[in-house]
Amino acid sequence: MKYNVSTTDRLLRIILGLIIAILGVVFDSWWGLIGIIPLATGLFKVCLLYMPFNISTLKNKE
Repeated sequence: MKYNVSTTDRLLRIILGLIIAILGVVFDSWWGLIGIIPLATGLFKVCLLYMPFNISTLKNKE
């Protein structure tokens, strides 16, 4: 599987995912589970929604 998420994009996704998950715990809401999606895409460096549109935020292909 090809990587399609750059370092900056990864950091933003990981931070956003953690914030959403923490807010879900703080407010005792199941909506915090949505934080898993940006967290996973940031950790695995692959965004499945980018693939069908052939989008990549990488400057040079890894």
